[in-house]
Amino acid sequence: MTPRRKRMFAVAAILAGVGAAALLARLAFEENLLFFFSPTQILAGEAPADRKFRVGGLVSPGSLQRAPGSLEVRFVVTDNQHSIPVRYAGLLPDLFSEGKGVVAHGRLDGQGGFIAEEVLAKHDENYMPPEVAESLKARDQPGGAG
Repeated sequence: MTPRRKRMFAVAAILAGVGAAALLARLAFEENLLFFFSPTQILAGEAPADRKFRVGGLVSPGSLQRAPGSLEVRFVVTDNQHSIPVRYAGLLPDLFSEGKGVVAHGRLDGQGGFIAEEVLAKHDENYMPPEVAESLKARDQPGGAG
């Protein structure tokens, strides 16, 4: 093999390796990317039915139900316009309470509900996840979205 052919082969191998690494990085990024949707957007059909995403809003007062003898809890997330029931099996954050902001990661259950794999509560009285705050603000303004 001539030196020129060896260089061409080396360049082609490097380009193929860089291309494969870029493809794998893109696939990993897309797989871990979680989009945020409000209950109104979910009920309008904007949320993916076959992928994980985040739902956020406020925990509806009086909606928290704990299953006796298990870690399963059910509650309702609202954006003050529409609501979606959430089911979660695990320990809730210490700051989780009714009437407070929450973001849940998971997927739709195919029956109008949401199955959460992780639940995050707002940090303190002044903190609200940016996506939740924007969604609630848009819903409360006259002529807002939704």
